[in-house]
Amino acid sequence: MDYKKTLLMPKTDFKMRGSLPNKEPHMQEQWDQDHIYEQSLKTNEGKPTFILHDGPPYANGNIHIGHAENKVLKDIINRFKSMSGYQVPYVPGWDTHGLPIEQQLAKQGIDRKKMSVADLREKCKEYALGQVEHQKKQFKRLGVRGDWDHPYLTLHKEYEAEQIEVFGEMAKKGYIYKDKKTVYWSPSSESALAEAEIEYKDVKSYSIYVAFHVTDGKDVLNPDEEVVIWTTTPWTMPANLAIAVNSKFEYSVVQVGDRKFVVAADLVESLTKTLGWEDPQVLRTFNGKSLEHVVCRHPFYNRPSVVILGDHVTLDAGTGCVHTAPGFGADDFYVGKKYGLEILCPVDDRGCMTDEAPGFEGLFYEKANEPVIKKLEEEHALLKAGTFTHSYPHDWRTKKPVIWRATKQWFASIKAFREDILNAIHEVRWIPSWGDVRMTNMIKDREDWCISRQRAWGVPIPVFYGEDGEPIITDETIQHVADLFRKHGSNIWFQWEAKELLPEDFTSEHSPNGVFRKETDIMDVWFDSGSSHQGVLTTREGLRRPADLYLEGSDQYRGWFNSSLATSVAVTGHAPYKQVLSHGFTLDGKGLKMSKSVGNVIDPMKVMQQYGADIIRLWVASVDYQADARVSNEILGQVAEVYRKIRNTVRFMLGNLSDFTLENAVPTENMPELEQYMMVKLNQFIDTCLKGYNDYQFLNVYKALQNYCSLDLSAFYMDIAKDALYVQPKDSLVRRSAQTVLYKTVVALTKLLSPIIPHTAEEIWQHIPGTEQISTYVQLTDMPELEQVSDSEQIEKKWAALIAVRDDVLKSLEKARDAKLIGKSLEASVTLYVTEETAFLKNTPDLDKLLIVSQVTVAEGNDVPEAADQYTNIAVVVAQAEGEKCERCWAVLPSVGEDTEHPTLCAHCAETVRHDYADMQLD
Repeated sequence: MDYKKTLLMPKTDFKMRGSLPNKEPHMQEQWDQDHIYEQSLKTNEGKPTFILHDGPPYANGNIHIGHAENKVLKDIINRFKSMSGYQVPYVPGWDTHGLPIEQQLAKQGIDRKKMSVADLREKCKEYALGQVEHQKKQFKRLGVRGDWDHPYLTLHKEYEAEQIEVFGEMAKKGYIYKDKKTVYWSPSSESALAEAEIEYKDVKSYSIYVAFHVTDGKDVLNPDEEVVIWTTTPWTMPANLAIAVNSKFEYSVVQVGDRKFVVAADLVESLTKTLGWEDPQVLRTFNGKSLEHVVCRHPFYNRPSVVILGDHVTLDAGTGCVHTAPGFGADDFYVGKKYGLEILCPVDDRGCMTDEAPGFEGLFYEKANEPVIKKLEEEHALLKAGTFTHSYPHDWRTKKPVIWRATKQWFASIKAFREDILNAIHEVRWIPSWGDVRMTNMIKDREDWCISRQRAWGVPIPVFYGEDGEPIITDETIQHVADLFRKHGSNIWFQWEAKELLPEDFTSEHSPNGVFRKETDIMDVWFDSGSSHQGVLTTREGLRRPADLYLEGSDQYRGWFNSSLATSVAVTGHAPYKQVLSHGFTLDGKGLKMSKSVGNVIDPMKVMQQYGADIIRLWVASVDYQADARVSNEILGQVAEVYRKIRNTVRFMLGNLSDFTLENAVPTENMPELEQYMMVKLNQFIDTCLKGYNDYQFLNVYKALQNYCSLDLSAFYMDIAKDALYVQPKDSLVRRSAQTVLYKTVVALTKLLSPIIPHTAEEIWQHIPGTEQISTYVQLTDMPELEQVSDSEQIEKKWAALIAVRDDVLKSLEKARDAKLIGKSLEASVTLYVTEETAFLKNTPDLDKLLIVSQVTVAEGNDVPEAADQYTNIAVVVAQAEGEKCERCWAVLPSVGEDTEHPTLCAHCAETVRHDYADMQLD
């Protein structure tokens, strides 16, 4: 007889292989057709909102794996919050202004000098919009849900108008001013830069020691003595106007041969080695304060170089006497202003020496180093020249060195409202918590923010100038410009005359003849994106300020987190966010930075072609994203294997629910104890995942998913439940109880998987019986809730002990298998010798099912055979089971052969077949 027909084997159309690269695009297309984002908002209409404000990526090039990590993290949070009773509007954005777009046009052969600024800006806009559409498709391919049809762009007219109003409010409060200061200047970009646009790389620089002859010693130094300085920027020597010393240090006159040098007393010994001095003699020592106003002569120009005092002078390196060029350094600038020195800056926008540096005119500043050194040598002022490697600031876009350069720029005074910013920082929840300290340290000593850039593609600084050169910024002009931009866009600033941009009949005391000109600089792009709290949160329906969460890479503490905080506190007095969550960078599998030249770059688009978006998303959940995250093909392969195990676990559950409906569900209190225990474990699993999601600890969710599927389900329950599911009568309590557990488990598991791997979760949902009565999409349902299980603590305690016994028995079965005593575990008979702690086994039913053996005997532990395997609270003897193998359940039992109608079945199976399959043709 064919007894296989009487077995209730799994049946499901849910495939073992995910085939995600093929399925996901079709699913996403269906989501778009069904307006799934809009449905998610409607489902939670009237509920509290959760606002995660998107930090705008730059609209240039393909997305990289760091972009993928960032957007997936945001999507996991948004999807979870949406399934947790919140309405979650998500408006993705793009940063669309800035130099890289101008550079891309240049690479395409567009010569900015052969067209008007307005025409160049139109080309930039066209390019930026194309890049937005390109990146949008890539982000959507990741399965990120949001209002993709209406993103915010910093080039949108409405956005630019709001940005102008932010600028105007800051100006009204006195925070905006123009001044000549030393700022980071990028010759490669021909523009000033803010600190957020600087990155550091090692470079090889010159190191020179130069002697300045004393011309007026102020009764402290003599005319035959020379003050020695050290510098790593020989090209700045033409701008030298002073030498700074520290009033707290002692200085010595040191005779070396026929020359007398002035250096810091504490550095005489080290300088002797560095400069190769032979038999130096210290003639006298005095306090640095006494050197103030001593006059030296510039090494190769006929002008003085005065000795001044500065606290920035240290003994860490050099001579204790600092070459001071007020036009080329922050400390130099401030100490120079204090002493009323000229702010001499003989380098132009392109980094070339001007005619204020006679003898070096036209040279690019770096190319001037060697001619300057040669000139110093000719003047016998050079004591030593060499090179050394050190960290130096670079333009983060062009990757080329920057210089400090004194120019007139527009600034936002951070100092003016610094205390308000510091107070606002402490009102925010920073994740990780060190974010509070990091942001505080960035703000506490910051004086100002250079917000002007000498470029074309950006939001113009809305300032007019009168005939006397005075800047004109009034409430009236700001509002008028904002209204014009809102209607026409910011390009009119470069198309219209100043008079046309001013309110009708506008007059000013600074222009008695009514002639005005307009500012030509644009705003720092960080001012653009930093205004998004006003340009987006206060203008978009459903959004609000402050947002609940800003989530970006840890580099944004000096970038978007920072500029948003400054502008928001300036305008509203408060931070624009309640929480800030930062993540690390993506590295290769060895922890190295990704580089095309090294060949270790992981392209998310290629990964999705090979594995699918859900594997990238599962990888994001699998890493401690608050630190730097490693990713490689090998790591992604490991994640894909975890995905396969989860999928196979789900497939088993779905296969065993083919004949299950909600009407078949068994109340938990009526279930056998094993199933009640599994309901307790399900509760614990749900609780762990919900806590992980709420705490933004997705690695904890990932681990819980992995352990629950692998250990609690696959390796434990599903192994034991096969007998109940396949062999027991279709409508028996034990089978329907097992199915109820599987149903509740797969429903909860699918919901908990949905934020991380939404494509797979929706596929699973379509195969769960009865879900169509709940919702077409699992992402539109609620997160699972804990179910009350009576006596859960006692059940868990008892089953923890049972599982410990099971683990011991499994070890003994493995030993018996190695000894060729048994093959499969159902060939075994097990005798358990119990102690007081395990005496409960005497009254535990179905131990054979729990241990997956054919026969179990429980005996007292006071007469344990020597051959028994001894464990902590039990001894185990494994023997071959007596009887024959049942053709249907495969157990080896003495009752096989006793039933004449079904001689190859055990008594239980024979009765099941006779009772439940009497009408089935088995021949």
